[in-house]
Amino acid sequence: MSIRDIAKRAGVSPATVSRVLNDPTHHCSSEGLRDRIWQIAREMNYLPNEAARNLKMGASAAPIAPGRIDVIVTRTSRRQPDPFFSEVLRVIESETHAQRLLILHVWYLSALSGHRPMGAGVTERELAGVIGSGVRRGDGLIVIGKCATPILERLRDAYGGNVMAVGRNSTGYVTDEVICDGEKIARVAVEHLIGLGHREIGYVGDCHNESRYRGYQRTLVAHGLDVAVANVVECEHTEAAGYAAMGELMRRDDAPTALFCATDAIAVGVLRRMGESGGMYYSPSVISSDDIEQAQLMNPALTTVALPKVDMGRFAVRMLADRMAGGHTATARLELGVRLIVRASCSSPDNARGFTYVI
Repeated sequence: MSIRDIAKRAGVSPATVSRVLNDPTHHCSSEGLRDRIWQIAREMNYLPNEAARNLKMGASAAPIAPGRIDVIVTRTSRRQPDPFFSEVLRVIESETHAQRLLILHVWYLSALSGHRPMGAGVTERELAGVIGSGVRRGDGLIVIGKCATPILERLRDAYGGNVMAVGRNSTGYVTDEVICDGEKIARVAVEHLIGLGHREIGYVGDCHNESRYRGYQRTLVAHGLDVAVANVVECEHTEAAGYAAMGELMRRDDAPTALFCATDAIAVGVLRRMGESGGMYYSPSVISSDDIEQAQLMNPALTTVALPKVDMGRFAVRMLADRMAGGHTATARLELGVRLIVRASCSSPDNARGFTYVI
């Protein structure tokens, strides 16, 4: 199948299809078009023309039969995707072509993350859709996001060890993984707030077995600051949850002067709720992690800890391809560094309270 065949089914130009399949940062003209193009490409088992590529490179070897992999995205749903995971998935999709891999399935299975109590029946139903009898599986699997250890072990066994995890919470060498350490992410973020003079720093996000929450606590303790339970708002990692959390904080008289949000998605909701009030009454400094595309478009622009999404996605595919080809057998862990991106959403504690009244 060719790019022209995909373009015909999608109702777009071949050039648009080519840009989507080869450039993970490309923005389509309409929402959902990119996902539709990739869905069609998967259904048609599209791969770049290897013969043409060999001709261009001067190679004469016969094309290698493509491997087949699956992808699981946890902590989110197709109806409410996490922007960070979506951006990593774009890179993974593009890199599979370079590694001669086909993606059979992309599953969104939030219950597998174990980030909140879920009925055992819910988890088993979602898991059965991946490793149940009669399910056509790929030769390998990439798990994007946190996955409960017992579930990850079952996935590893079902895929013959060919499983790669990508995220911010370590698997503890249950599987190969590409990781940005969540504790280090939190330390960078919280120490930036401390450097601005903040002493009352809140946390908004998941707390259950979450490395960013541990990093938040440990950084405060290391600097001799109190870890106040009242300053922690536990919520899901969505924009809607951040919006609701900010509404809760705005009703308090003793809210912290700064907030570390576990993800940019949460922070976007926090800033949106703050913007609706005009920053009056309560206007804390806000910092988060991921550096999604929307972060720099917010008003104020979001200060965040950037994760190397392109490297995370590419290394994940390459390491999985190497394991599937027998290149390595020991469990491998690749940790990538992060960097602070300073924008306008953080300032000194003096600015946190805004105006208390209007004449």
